[in-house]
Amino acid sequence: MLIDDRLLDALAREAQASPRLRMNRDMRNTPQDGSQRMLNALEKGTAVPVHRHRSTSETQILLRGRIDVMFYDDSGRETARFRLGREDGRHGVDIPAGVWHSLEVLEPAVIFEAKDGPYAPPGPEDFLHNPVRAER
Repeated sequence: MLIDDRLLDALAREAQASPRLRMNRDMRNTPQDGSQRMLNALEKGTAVPVHRHRSTSETQILLRGRIDVMFYDDSGRETARFRLGREDGRHGVDIPAGVWHSLEVLEPAVIFEAKDGPYAPPGPEDFLHNPVRAER
């Protein structure tokens, strides 16, 4: 599969039409592929809860747009924020397993995400309620 503007535009249109304002495209080659690789189109206003992946790291590479990626401690306090975008010269983040994180869409974006191993549904303990965002 070629990852080009035509594919990203189509995925962005699906995200715009989605009630969640985001849409992903599975990039695995076969159902037996045990990895998690996807394109994720994100529109402004999509709500990504603060969450963690206890057993896998996550890599996010920004292909277009602009986002902030935020990190939190166990008490819900924002500890770091990274702006990703071509203009900022920052193109991705690697999130270690177990680290609380979220993102905010500043301009419609598409990211490539990769995680280790097969998908494991998150449990209630994998979502952080009432996070405290740092003042900007």
